[in-house]
Amino acid sequence: MMSSNVRSKNGVPIRLPDERWSHIVEEHGELAEYKREVLETVAEPDTILEGKHGEKLVVRSLETGRWLIAVYRELETDGFVITGFITTRTGFMKRRKQIWP
Repeated sequence: MMSSNVRSKNGVPIRLPDERWSHIVEEHGELAEYKREVLETVAEPDTILEGKHGEKLVVRSLETGRWLIAVYRELETDGFVITGFITTRTGFMKRRKQIWP
């Protein structure tokens, strides 16, 4: 079992509590087998986008035309994953401010 903690690109420890993972899988069942990938996306994203309320959206390509999005919040000393999903739609990504790279 992999640790449910990784470091963001800013070096902030980001946690994915079991409670949060259960909620994510309940809402987005397609992620049930992707916990490791969600954490890897936070640690090593292709792109980081600015959220509307201070959160960050990290994007990682799964395969041509499919992206894994993880949403997390950084606090002063740590942070946590809010949600995640897989998408084929890129419109919303183009409307967000890219903050990395």
